[in-house]
Amino acid sequence: METTGFWPALSAAERGKVAELAVRRTYRRGDVVCHEGDHAAVVVLLLSGHVRITNATSDGREVVVAVRGTGDVVGELGAIDGQPRSATVEALDEVEALVVPAARFAALCRREASISWVLLLVLAARLRDVGRQRSDIGGGSIARRVAVQLMQLAVEQGVRAGDDIVVAIPGTQAELAMTAAISRESWARATRGLRRDGVISTSRGRVVIHRMEDLRRLAR
Repeated sequence: METTGFWPALSAAERGKVAELAVRRTYRRGDVVCHEGDHAAVVVLLLSGHVRITNATSDGREVVVAVRGTGDVVGELGAIDGQPRSATVEALDEVEALVVPAARFAALCRREASISWVLLLVLAARLRDVGRQRSDIGGGSIARRVAVQLMQLAVEQGVRAGDDIVVAIPGTQAELAMTAAISRESWARATRGLRRDGVISTSRGRVVIHRMEDLRRLAR
């Protein structure tokens, strides 16, 4: 179940038109791709790796709102409306990317209706995801929130290995707990229960889902 997004949805010819405007760049783990509040300068197409997207709250906390991976695009909203960055983007591992000046990306989308349509579909899917996450993760028991979160990660980033699904975890326990709107201790307790019941197993940086049906049952 490989991650899909803007880049894979483009045709070879469309990718070529984007690549002509871009420079290739590597970000290391912890590198900040852009800061919240910055004026949009570039659009970043992720060829490999993962980034986390965070917002700062009024009381100074950092909230993880999304994780993007291979094939995704970030920075597109600033290119469209010219407004400052709405979030901070940070590399979670080594990221290979194509970096396109925002003005050139916007001009390309105005010229190429098919590229604009792919971008529109990506934005529509993200809007649907936001609504689904608010209803799924934002309510219910802690066990249900964690089950929903693990299922989402499996769909977005999971790789099948026989009857199992292996998920590389994009972030720390604290960050995952934050996106599920629970404490790190509660997240650890819920995953410990899932391990005890044989639904999942964990190791550093990854979760293996052994019984997806049990996870689905918990998420209902």
